[in-house]
Parts: sequence; structure tokens; C-alpha cells
Amino acid sequence: MGREGIAGRGGGAQEREDATCEAMKHRATFVSSLLSHELVGVVGRWIMGTVFVYMGLNKALHPVDFLKILREYNIVESHIVLNLIAAALPWFEIVCGLLLLGGIAVRGSALLLIGMLVPFSIGVLSRALAIQAANPMPFCEIRFDCGCGAGEVIICHKLLENSFLFLLSLLLLIGRGKRWCLRYDFVKSA
Repeated sequence: MGREGIAGRGGGAQEREDATCEAMKHRATFVSSLLSHELVGVVGRWIMGTVFVYMGLNKALHPVDFLKILREYNIVESHIVLNLIAAALPWFEIVCGLLLLGGIAVRGSALLLIGMLVPFSIGVLSRALAIQAANPMPFCEIRFDCGCGAGEVIICHKLLENSFLFLLSLLLLIGRGKRWCLRYDFVKSA
């Protein structure tokens, strides 16, 4: 076998490598176009809206249970303020969820939901760490009713869910999901 035979085999390997490289570029382009596509934002908006309407309704229909759970977080000392939070927060979540479902003031609603998700997640994490310090157990085995409206949850799952909702909120905040909106911005820009 001469040099042409060896070079021919090397050329085939080069062609396979080029084809693999092209396929990887195509996949990367497909994934980036999918993420930049409006459909992802719309589905994210509907997921966020549905989750917050459902969770808000669970809290609003059981206000005494929600108040008891809020007391366990020791966020405020005043009973009046705590009652006000327990009465208003579920309805605030419902309104934000309905705004997202309808596509009204999407960016503002997403910003407000981030403002609720971050402190709530920090509170859940700190309460879980306190439980773990009191009862030595693996972190992902800790379960309690966090006050989200879903009952007793595994905390690792709840923190992952909140992270996912936070990322969806960020996606909406940067301007995805304008399709099928009644009014994307609350105030029309000049």
C-alpha cells in the first residue's frame, strides 16, 4: 500500500471529523434558536401563571393554615403585620399569575414574582438548615410544609422548583414571551 492508500484513509477520518463538527454546530444553533424563540417564553409565562394562581388559591382558601406556617418563619414580630401578609400575599400571587396568563404587564409581574421567590427561597433554606442542625439528617430528607400551598414537600425539590421558577421569571424579564399577550407592557412607551 503506497502513500495514496494511507492518505486516503486519513482523508476519510478527516471527513468524519468535519461531519461531526458540522453536526455539533447544527445542534448548538438549534438549541440557541429554540431558547431565543418566543414559544419558550410563552410556555414559561403560562407555567409561571398557572403555578402562582394554583399556589395562591391554595393559600387563599386556607388562610388560617397559611398564617400558622408564616408564624414558624418568625419574619415579623407584629401580629397585625403577620395577619396582613397572610391575607394579602395569596391574592397578590393570584393577580400576578393571572396577569402572566393573560399576557398583561409581563415584565412587571415577573419582577414582582422574583421579589417574592428570592426571600421565600432564602427563608425555606434557612429553616431547612435550622432543622438539619437540630436533627442531624441528610439535607434532601428534610420535609416540611413550607407555606407554598403544596403541603409538605421535600426541601431539595422545593429549592430546585424555586430555582426553575426564578429562571423562568428572568427569561420573562429580559423580554421573552411577547407573543399572544393582551398587553405586554403596562405602560406603552412613547
